[in-house]
Amino acid sequence: MAHLSFGVKTAPQWTTYEDMLAIWQAADEEPLLEHAWLFDHFYPLTPDMSGPCLEGWSVLSAFAAVTKRIRLGLMVTGNTYRHPAVLANIAATVDVISKGRLDFGLGAGWNEYEHTAYGIPLYTVGERLRRLDEACEVIKRLWTEKQANFEGRYYQIKDAYCEPKPVQQPYPPFVIGGGGEKVTLRIAAKYASVWNMAGGSAEDFKRKNAILDEHCAAVGRNPAEIARSIQVPINPDNLAETRQNTQNYIEAGVNHIVLNIRPPYPEGIVHRLVEEVVEPLKSLQM
Repeated sequence: MAHLSFGVKTAPQWTTYEDMLAIWQAADEEPLLEHAWLFDHFYPLTPDMSGPCLEGWSVLSAFAAVTKRIRLGLMVTGNTYRHPAVLANIAATVDVISKGRLDFGLGAGWNEYEHTAYGIPLYTVGERLRRLDEACEVIKRLWTEKQANFEGRYYQIKDAYCEPKPVQQPYPPFVIGGGGEKVTLRIAAKYASVWNMAGGSAEDFKRKNAILDEHCAAVGRNPAEIARSIQVPINPDNLAETRQNTQNYIEAGVNHIVLNIRPPYPEGIVHRLVEEVVEPLKSLQM
C-alpha cells in the first residue's frame, strides 16, 4: 500500500506573517504532518483583490529558516511569473536554507487578472503548457549540471551556473499542479514526484489518476513513483466532514493530502486536525 502523507496549507492572503508562522511551527511539532504549503499569487483569490497577500517564495524562505523537520513548498509556483533560470536559483536557495526540505511545486500559471495588472504576458493555454514543459527541463539541468545549456522554443540558457546546487540529490522533488489531461498530466508523468489536482470531485480525481497512469506507460515511467495529491479545504466547525471528504479521495487513489486551513485560524487547529482527521485516517490504513 502506498504511503499516506498529510500536510497543511496556509494561503498567504487575508492573514499575517505571524499568524501563518504559528500554524507552521505547530505543524513542525506534529510528527504525523509531513509537509506544509503556501501559494504563489500576488493578489488574494477572493472577490476583493485589494486585500493583503504576501509573496510566496519570500515567506517560504523565512519559514524554511525557522522550521526544522517539515517539508515545505508552494502549491504551486506559476511558471509565467519568473524566468525558470531565476526560479531555479530561488528554489535552490530555499533548499539550502531548509537543509534539503523543499518540495518544488510548479504549474503553468492561470491568473489573468494578476498578469494584466502587472503587465506580465499570460500567453495562450497551449503556449503556457509548452513553456511549463521547457521550464522543467531548464530547471532540472541547472540543478544537475555544472554549466547548463538549453535551446528551446521559449527559453534559452547558455553555459549557465546555478550555485550552490540544491542540497537534495539529484534535485528537489517536482510537484506538478494541474488537471489538464492531454498535456499537464504528460508533463507530470515526465517530471513529477507528486501530482496535485487543485480541486474537483473524487470521481474527477479517479478519472485523471487513470489517465496519468497511461501517460506514465507512454513515457516509460513507473506510475508508483508519483504520489497523487489533493487539496482539501477544512471545515473547523465540522472536522468529521473534513475527514469523510478526505477518505473519499483516499478511496479514489489519493495518497498525498494537503489540508487547507483558512484564516482566521482557530486556536489549536493544527493539533485538532491531527487528532480528528489524520490519526483516524492513518489508522484505517494499518
